Amino acid sequence: MSIPKDPVMLLSYVNTQLRDFYPSLEEMCKGLDINQDELVEKLKTISYVYDENLNKFI
Repeated sequence: MSIPKDPVMLLSYVNTQLRDFYPSLEEMCKGLDINQDELVEKLKTISYVYDENLNKFI
């Protein structure tokens, strides 16, 4: 499975996955075989950071 490469589309995809299927970013990355550090850095390029309490990028 391929995840979106565009950061804005990636943000939407990731937040939807977190909301609907995964209790944490770590679990989502493991489940989808995504490098967590690379994902976090990519979303930082559009000024989004992961909020653990909300379980989404804000």
